[in-house]
Amino acid sequence: MLEIRRLVLLRELAVRGTIAAVAEALNFSPSAVSQQLSQLEREAGMPLLRKSGRGVQLTPQAEVLVESVGDVLDTLERAEARLQASTATVSGRVRVAVFQSAALALMPATLLAMATRFPDVRVEMVQREPEEALRETWARDFDMVIAEQYPAHAAPHHPGLDRRPLTTDVIRLALPAPEAALHPVTSLDEARHMPWVMEPRGTASRHFAEQLCRSTGFEPDVRYETADLQAHIRLVESGNAVALIPDLVWAGRDTSCRLLTLPDRPRRTIFTAQRLSGAASPAARALRETLERVAGELHRSTG
Repeated sequence: MLEIRRLVLLRELAVRGTIAAVAEALNFSPSAVSQQLSQLEREAGMPLLRKSGRGVQLTPQAEVLVESVGDVLDTLERAEARLQASTATVSGRVRVAVFQSAALALMPATLLAMATRFPDVRVEMVQREPEEALRETWARDFDMVIAEQYPAHAAPHHPGLDRRPLTTDVIRLALPAPEAALHPVTSLDEARHMPWVMEPRGTASRHFAEQLCRSTGFEPDVRYETADLQAHIRLVESGNAVALIPDLVWAGRDTSCRLLTLPDRPRRTIFTAQRLSGAASPAARALRETLERVAGELHRSTG
């Protein structure tokens, strides 16, 4: 009989790529991970790993085991969800990954509602960039993710993740107030001469912003780069930059920025995703439904 804990280590290696990454994720030493995988090879009676440069690769036989381990973990997660559903009390832990503007606009009201209605549910929140968080949810680091998708830039799809739309928001050009602007701007085309602040390269928002500027006929002068949208706002308010900012960022706050509505009113889509195998968990279902209610109320209040 193969040891399930060692099989999980093999799957972690397939997901994370290196023994060092597996050790870090699971709080093991690299030597302990290597020893457990060597023991699994002896149990299997065939090679599961082969050297590749300074690392290792899985053999075809190991890939067969990894696929089967995923099925076993899905079965165990469904069993745990059914067990939780068999009691009258909604309880348990939900680990959720959230990007910044959703954490600021949606999570405070959601956490308060969860604490009031479901006091036995422990919600743990970590801020993550959406593409990273989707993969980590598929890899079982999180139970749920709140992610975003920009126009013409689809978020990655991972097998076994169930997506549900949460809300949408309009993306507008944020400009300094006239008294703060050195060169007043009245359109996206006129912003070609301004310094821009954008999120780092490789993010969906950066791809959207650059493509929108290019389709207007110019290459933006991206002088400032940060993933912190609060920093974007301060740079715009102080007259140092312009930016493309989704409406959700403005929830619950005032600003001196001028917000210019763009042609075609591009919208960002915000959605939740969780593993299908965990969908029956009462705690996760309660969190998802609470998020949807809070997002709906916010959407109605902001138009």
